[in-house]
Amino acid sequence: MSRRPNPRRTGQPGAPLALAAALALAGCAAPVSDRVILLPQPDGAPSAVEVGAGAQRLRLDRPYAVAELRGGTLAPASTDAAAVRQQYGLLLSQQPAAPRHFTLPFESNAQRLAPGAEPVLAELRAALAAMPAPEVVVTGHTDRVGSLEANDRLSLARAEAVRELLVAAGVGRTQISVVGRGEREPLVPTADEVAEPRNRRVEIKLR
Repeated sequence: MSRRPNPRRTGQPGAPLALAAALALAGCAAPVSDRVILLPQPDGAPSAVEVGAGAQRLRLDRPYAVAELRGGTLAPASTDAAAVRQQYGLLLSQQPAAPRHFTLPFESNAQRLAPGAEPVLAELRAALAAMPAPEVVVTGHTDRVGSLEANDRLSLARAEAVRELLVAAGVGRTQISVVGRGEREPLVPTADEVAEPRNRRVEIKLR
């Protein structure tokens, strides 16, 4: 009896590995009993998956690389975008839409949106209007001016301020997750006490 390949995530921690990154397909015509195809990430970022069948291991690390289980043996193969669309178009159409990301700038040491935020807000509102029941993750950030503790509080306050904007736009409060990351994840790395405006932001992910 052949054994189904067991795709396992490799590479950087937290790298996405869903249908958008890897596609596991069973029930193919003999002699292939199982197949795994590595699809490109929507944003073009690199990805990889390790496929296992018993003691056998095969790493897929380029778009449209394939692992096939043939008579109990794991073998590499390849395909292309056109062939995947033709054979698995229905399955691909059933994937959830890729998350959408928005970034709102903030004024220094404040919970007020910075100039330039309004076009992003307009785009965000339009995206929300097209999503009947969105899940929203709001993450606040700061630059490196001030203490870690103060920046943690400020980043969370910024995220909470954006949550209220989303609630006012019609998003249910229970659909919104809020977190503050302080100065830990700068968009632009700087030395301590550098006031970098691009790091004073709130990131919104819709899915």
